[in-house]
Amino acid sequence: MHPLFHPLFIEYCAYFNGNEDYFECHEVLEEYWKEVAPGEKLHSLVGYVQLATGMYHWRRENFNGADRIFQKAINNFKSNKNSPYFDYVYFEQLIADMQLQHKRITAHEKFTRIKIPINHPELHIAVLDKIIATPPLDPHFLLNKHMLRDRSDIIALREVNKLKNTNDKTSRNQ
Repeated sequence: MHPLFHPLFIEYCAYFNGNEDYFECHEVLEEYWKEVAPGEKLHSLVGYVQLATGMYHWRRENFNGADRIFQKAINNFKSNKNSPYFDYVYFEQLIADMQLQHKRITAHEKFTRIKIPINHPELHIAVLDKIIATPPLDPHFLLNKHMLRDRSDIIALREVNKLKNTNDKTSRNQ
């Protein structure tokens, strides 16, 4: 299977091109990146994560954060131009779109969306199918997802780890 047909990459594209859930783009692609290249900060999947993060910051009018992360994404993509993670994407169009968006960000212009330009018919259909299956989200929720999402599972896991670490320290000190 080509790496762009991985279900998490298809989800990323569906969130990006569909309901513009850039926060979720970050979540699913970070998971994929950790599967294939954990710790490899210059991997092209990191560039895709940075692109979504930049879009999220820009939509929230965090121009400084969007500026910094967008520049990192552009640099990442350019340095990974021959990566298989761009095989089925119109790479030059994506870079041109990102550079235009970056100019808009630095000029503090209003948010505008772009899409990942997919050039492979089967991948395009897989992404469209996922977009159709993905319910629309409230714009306020999309704008503030990092503050409004349910984090109970994350908090519970932190408590379990904290308790485990405390128990480990206690048993080592005995």
